Amino acid sequence: MSTETPATPWVAPSAPDRLRILRNTGSIAIVGASNKPSRASYFVATYLQSSSPYRLYFVNPVVDEILGQRTYPSLADLPETPDLVDVFRKHDDLPAVLEETLDVGAKTLWLQLGSWHEEVARKAEASGLNVVMDRCVKIEHARFHGGLNLAGFNTGVISSKRQVTA
Repeated sequence: MSTETPATPWVAPSAPDRLRILRNTGSIAIVGASNKPSRASYFVATYLQSSSPYRLYFVNPVVDEILGQRTYPSLADLPETPDLVDVFRKHDDLPAVLEETLDVGAKTLWLQLGSWHEEVARKAEASGLNVVMDRCVKIEHARFHGGLNLAGFNTGVISSKRQVTA
C-alpha cells in the first residue's frame, strides 16, 4: 500500500477567469486547424474569423490555406507570438504542443472540447501559462458576448429587452 498522497485534481479556471483570458487575448493560433468544413476546428475558425476581433493564425503543416488565410507549419513559423494557442490535436500530441507553446512564449494553452491532459495542464501552469481544458473557444466567446442563443443554445437568460425580429 502506497503512503503517497494522491495529487489533487486540476482545477479549471472559473467563468470570470475565462472571460479575463479572452479579453486579454489579441491573437489566437489554432493548432490542428483543418480546411474541411466538417471538422470542429473549421467551424471554430469560421466563427472566430467572422465574429471576433482576434488575429487568427492557422497551424497545419500539410495545408497551404484555410478560409482564405495562409497556414503555418508550426507555432515557431508564425509572424507574431500568439496570445492563445487553441489546440485541436489528439491526446498523445499534447505534450509536444505544450513544448512548442512554451518555446514561442504564448500566454494561454486552450484544449478544445473533449481534450483533457492533467500532466500537460500542470506543467503549463507551472511554466506560467493560463490553461483551459475541455472547453470551446467559440462557445466561450459566444457565451460572454451574447451569441449562444443565436447558435441554438438555451442560455437560461431571461431578459426584459424586446427581441428584435428581422
